[in-house]
Formats: sequence, C-alpha cells, structure tokens
Amino acid sequence: MESVKNIYCIGRNYRLHAAELGNDVPTKPMIFDKPTHALAMANGEAIELPASRGELHYEAELVIHIARPYEAGVALDEMIDKIALGIDFTLRDVQSELKKAGHPWLLAKGFKNSAILTSFHPFPGIHELHQTDFSLLKNGEQVQRGNLRDVIFDLETMIAYISEHLGLDQGDIIYTGTPAGVGPVTDGDVLTLKWGEETWGQFTAKMK
Repeated sequence: MESVKNIYCIGRNYRLHAAELGNDVPTKPMIFDKPTHALAMANGEAIELPASRGELHYEAELVIHIARPYEAGVALDEMIDKIALGIDFTLRDVQSELKKAGHPWLLAKGFKNSAILTSFHPFPGIHELHQTDFSLLKNGEQVQRGNLRDVIFDLETMIAYISEHLGLDQGDIIYTGTPAGVGPVTDGDVLTLKWGEETWGQFTAKMK
C-alpha cells in the first residue's frame, strides 16, 4: 500500500443518506478523520472486522488522492491525481452512544481496518466522475449505488474547506461521502466495489 498521510472523511454528504439515519442535512461540510492504521486493501483476501462491539455498517464511497498542497484557484485536475473506491466501516451502535454523549466518533469510525480502499486509478476529470456511478455489492447483490454529482458539497468545496480548517497536502486522501443504502455486515459476507461495470476491489468480511 502506498503511503497515505491523512485520511479525511465527509459525513452526511448525500441528502438521502442523512435522511435514512434520521440526521439533519448539514449546511457546511462535516469532517472527521481516521488513523492510517485503519487502512486495509480490498484485494480479494479476508479482512478482519470487530464482531463484539455491536452492529457494523458498510458505507461505500468515492475516494480522492491529493496531488499537491492546496492553493486557492488551483484546478481540480492539478489538486487530484488519483481516485479509488472505499468503505467507511462504522460501528453503528457505538456511534449512537457517542452521539448521545456528545463525544467524538473516533471509536466508531477509526478502529483497525475501518477504512477499506481499492487500488488507485488516474483521475479521469470531473465530467467522467459525473458520468459514472460507483456501487457496492454484498454477496453479489447491489446494496449501494452513488454518483458524485449528487453530493451536497462538491469536490472544490470539500478541498477548500478541509485545507482552510485542517490543512491539505500531497498524499492526503478524502472519503467523499456515502449514498443511501448503508447496512449491516456479517461474517463471511463478500463485498465488491465497482466503478461503472468494472470491479475495482473485493474482500470477505471476517468477523472476530
């Protein structure tokens, strides 16, 4: 796996996903992060995930790779050099308790192997991103399908906001949000990430 500096994630960036969890639609980007040891490659092998901390949900996402330090006005083609697909795994019961207590989400979002990632592919440009859907299949059945054109906050807004508040540099990656259809994972589930009709990554959930 190539070196990744920071893992940023955008929460509630698809209106229907916010609604399905009973959350308000944000008026500015909702940012959280994951430690780099959360990364795991969807390369066809089994990936260990926690089985004893309540329900575990998949959240499929488009992931962008940052090519250079941010400067205002820099074109997307210069800021982004690669894209991948990923899953932001979430311990939903843990997250619900943390939200009730007003605590950060790290324990629900940052555990080992919670940031699934396919291999990277060259950034095809924003037009191509808007022409191509990404999807997640569980045991061969589609459970999520999304397109970047449906996000609340577009790539320019995400990049500028993260850079202003947290900093953004070469090697950082951004999980850009998940569409509606999130749901539980159980032991032995085979999860497949697809870009259009191309399979970009697959793995088997090993709950322990």
